Amino acid sequence: MEQSNPQAVPAQTWINKAALYELLAQSFLLVTRELTEALANGEYAEALAEIGGANQLDAVVLKEAVEELAVYRGRDTDELFHELRVEYTHLFVGAPEPAVSPFAGVWWARNAGVQPLLFVNKESMAVERFMRSCGIGSREGTNEPLDHLGSELEFLQYLCLLRADAVAAPAASEPTTAVAVVEPGAAASAEPSAPAAPAVPAQAYEDFYAVHFSTWVFEFAAKTVKEARVPFYRLAARALGALPATPL
Repeated sequence: MEQSNPQAVPAQTWINKAALYELLAQSFLLVTRELTEALANGEYAEALAEIGGANQLDAVVLKEAVEELAVYRGRDTDELFHELRVEYTHLFVGAPEPAVSPFAGVWWARNAGVQPLLFVNKESMAVERFMRSCGIGSREGTNEPLDHLGSELEFLQYLCLLRADAVAAPAASEPTTAVAVVEPGAAASAEPSAPAAPAVPAQAYEDFYAVHFSTWVFEFAAKTVKEARVPFYRLAARALGALPATPL
């Protein structure tokens, strides 16, 4: 793929991108109390409008999302938390399978015509290798595949913050650590026996976006819009689908 000049993009652009990926990650990871509170007090809608605008997302998509998210203002947060947890389970967990898989490897397997198994498919393993090559691993105490949409969005957030010099990249002499990308600046403990982490490649953001992210998220977004039974996930998916097809 054509190589871009990492220095040609202003730091503020990377900060804006990181903020958008963080907001989208919070939208597609397991529902938290913080998310429901932000929906109920209007902060989520305000953040989507501001951050989406800064990233030049489709103005019509943003306007309609903000207007429709008004339905959540003033809602009881416990009731809303339960409502969104139920919908999250329906969409992304399911029984026996989710309405929309949030794992890149499942989409790759289906498109390749092979059995969509978690962890042990080609794309899931490729995503894990890519993230670990950048010094990123699973959160402590979890074994969820790293190709979950929320994890990929957090990884893109981290790479953008690196490009803005807002966080420090792991040095080549430092051991690989498992970090929560949602807080990329936080210190992480490392085992002395862990292998050395290579420096993060200059084109890591562009390569991951083009090879591992944009290849499936638009299909995921379209299906989520179709399957969502509540406004929040339909609107979050529309915002996700408004991301550019290319990294920059």
